[in-house]
Amino acid sequence: MKIAEHVDSTGGFLSKLSLYKALALIALAQQGKQPSPKLLENCIRELPTPQLGEPRDLNALRMQPAQEDVLTMSQTLDKLLIRDTVQVELIPEKKGLFLKHVEYQVTSQHYKISVYRRYSDFDVFHEVLLQRFAYRVVPALPPKRMLKGVLTSVSEREFIEGRRRALGRFINLVARHPFFSEDELVKTFLTCSGSDVQTKLRDTYKRTGDEFMTNRIATQAKEYLPADIQAQFSTSRELIRNIHNSFQKLRDRAEKMAERSKENATDLLMFGRELSTLGSDASSLPSLAASQGTWGTLRQSLKSLSVEFAVLSDKAAQQGRREEDDVVEKLNLFLDLLQSYRDLCERHEKGVLHEHQRALHKYGMMKRQMMSATVQPKEQASVEQLESRIVQQENAIQTMELRNYFSLFCLHQETQLIFIYLPITSHILGAFVNSQVQGHREMGAVWNELQPKLGCLFGGKNGSKPPI
Repeated sequence: MKIAEHVDSTGGFLSKLSLYKALALIALAQQGKQPSPKLLENCIRELPTPQLGEPRDLNALRMQPAQEDVLTMSQTLDKLLIRDTVQVELIPEKKGLFLKHVEYQVTSQHYKISVYRRYSDFDVFHEVLLQRFAYRVVPALPPKRMLKGVLTSVSEREFIEGRRRALGRFINLVARHPFFSEDELVKTFLTCSGSDVQTKLRDTYKRTGDEFMTNRIATQAKEYLPADIQAQFSTSRELIRNIHNSFQKLRDRAEKMAERSKENATDLLMFGRELSTLGSDASSLPSLAASQGTWGTLRQSLKSLSVEFAVLSDKAAQQGRREEDDVVEKLNLFLDLLQSYRDLCERHEKGVLHEHQRALHKYGMMKRQMMSATVQPKEQASVEQLESRIVQQENAIQTMELRNYFSLFCLHQETQLIFIYLPITSHILGAFVNSQVQGHREMGAVWNELQPKLGCLFGGKNGSKPPI
């Protein structure tokens, strides 16, 4: 009884009578006897019946696949930077029998190969890349030559060097882009040797087509877009515009500091040369000069100081190059990306949206023509032709709508790419601080070595003299 009461008190499903029947079965089993069929049937009837529910309810029990988040880019700046680093170096020799041109050696760490490219190769590559990825940020190329008729103090040598740097920034942004880096176009440009690279690039694009035709979710892009995509786009665009303006000002200041370092190098070198010239003057002082002996000693010392000032000049020049290579270049890299984003926004508004609106306007005109054709009797052939054109236009509009949503989809991802690149600010600040610390330390060491040498000039132990 106590066992039965315990079972009932704990929510057991066996009644007291059922428990007795179960005990009887156990006793028979221990004696090696078979229970009667009637006893077994009674026991089975009292067992609880499992509640399975309707078969259609089983669908809810199936494992649902996780929704793929294709809109969010799971990238970091460090992951993008290690995708590839491409060096673009200028080949000194100008090739060509009649027309001279500049050639570049392009070396990819990812593909571990070096190829030779002309500016025209970069130009064709940029053209097909923009056709294939019209809805992505494609950095612009630098101009091929200096603008004629524009007053500029930039020499041809400086222009060519600036263009080399810009081409390097362009190809690195492309080679690190999450949707470009493994594309066949990029691989062809970075690995194909020979003079027919332009033909191969165009053939590659003809085989693949634009991204809308090859992206697996292009026609379903609308399903992945948030409801407030337009509001998000407007907010992000304004924020990125402000960031762009601030980074332009930072770049301008960094360029001025680098230029001042170079000017400081020139001034230090000229200062030392003037001291050397002054010390090399062997002219005798007139008898009325009271410091003939002192000046002779000073003159010999001044001549030797030009060596230290030449070293100071070299350190200042190195400081300017560090500021230019490590700070200004990183700022220009991010500015190139920001400008390409602004270009993408304009392409979206003036390209996809404009073409869609124009197609809708053309479709409206066709519908009005069709309505007038039904009111006024016309030839059957012309009506059928108009109907066929309307169907074609409807298909074109549908495709444009799909492209419009895919353009918004890509624009949303490219906006994320800009924010992924924002931590480059810490890289820039780190490079700026390190260049200043190194520059001041190196120049300070030279100044400290120079100070004791002034003792012979001032007659003091530490080269100091009371102020005049």
